[in-house]
Amino acid sequence: MASFSLDDIRSAAEHKYGSTDIVFGDDTVRLVNPLRLPKARRDALLALQEKMSDDASDQAELLSGAIRTIAESEDTAEKLLVAVGGDLAVLAEIFAHYGENTQAGEASASQD
Repeated sequence: MASFSLDDIRSAAEHKYGSTDIVFGDDTVRLVNPLRLPKARRDALLALQEKMSDDASDQAELLSGAIRTIAESEDTAEKLLVAVGGDLAVLAEIFAHYGENTQAGEASASQD
């Protein structure tokens, strides 16, 4: 019979479902994996993602809202958004990296 400590399990969860960290200047924004967000923030993220498929939506506004929703700190999220300056391509790239990291974590979890 295998035995694991809660710390072992937490470490494995952090490895598989860790954050996406973006360094800019002297700051780092930590974008939290959806599985580690509180339910209300997961629901808010899902609602924003559903709106993103609507061509009439302001994509920069929705991506900025998504970053605010998934960021561990509101302060660093706002600093990042100021640094990005509303550049839709950069916002999309940030969200793409986040999506790749969260999918990689989910895929490796299902392979175990």
